[in-house]
Amino acid sequence: MEYDPSQFRGSAQYYLRGRPPYSARLAAVLAEALGLDGTGTLVDVGAGPGTLSAQLGNLFERVVVVEPDPDMLAEARRHLAEHQVGPAEFVQATAEELPRLGLAGARVVAFGQSFHRVDRISVANAVHDLLADDGAMVLVTHDYRSQPRGPLPTEPPVPHHEIRQLVRRFLGPELRSGTRLVRDLVTERFEETLARTRFGAAETLVAPGRTDLVRDTDDVVAGVLSMSYAAPGLLGDRLEEFLAELRAFLLSVSPTGRFWEWPGDTEILIARTTSA
Repeated sequence: MEYDPSQFRGSAQYYLRGRPPYSARLAAVLAEALGLDGTGTLVDVGAGPGTLSAQLGNLFERVVVVEPDPDMLAEARRHLAEHQVGPAEFVQATAEELPRLGLAGARVVAFGQSFHRVDRISVANAVHDLLADDGAMVLVTHDYRSQPRGPLPTEPPVPHHEIRQLVRRFLGPELRSGTRLVRDLVTERFEETLARTRFGAAETLVAPGRTDLVRDTDDVVAGVLSMSYAAPGLLGDRLEEFLAELRAFLLSVSPTGRFWEWPGDTEILIARTTSA
């Protein structure tokens, strides 16, 4: 899949504030599953603003952030510095360029909600070649199908469906990601893809989601603008008009400006090298 530099144009500044976090238990679950002890290298591919690197970085002695978008990479530098994650290296490259980056011997190569945007079979096989003998490829996603457990906040949920309808009214009935249709980015499940690579069968773990996540209106707006299908570059000169309608709609849903968000449990797919 050829990299499209337009897909997140203008979104980088909104990503960290707008995207819901992974499970607070993610690092602990992964450390236990893989026996992580502060050694080895983490390669975070399609890292965006470094969300996954910041959460997992201290489980390793070295972090390499690989991201093709220069604005996202700049955000990652700031984010990892704020979280005192290091030493960290920042490489502007696509997942398809991994074989030429000299990263052999990695303990973990991770994709945080980015594997669907790459040439999956060839990239997975390239990752297999990069890993140490005890290494693993790790895919981290939100499982929106999961049901929240425990008491829920009283704030209304973020009205995602209605927001997408507003986006369609401005940009057309088919949601786009840069030059592609969003529906074309999702095909088979990742474990089915990995089964057709040198990894074979993968293991799925779940870290419990955050049921107490409350967002304000600015958080929700940032979340919308962080999505490729509503990126500021895609909205162009209609951005201010769109934001005015979005804020008015959100105010009608929640006069207090507070919303509950359920990003789901955090699903962790682990594919190990054959010698692990």
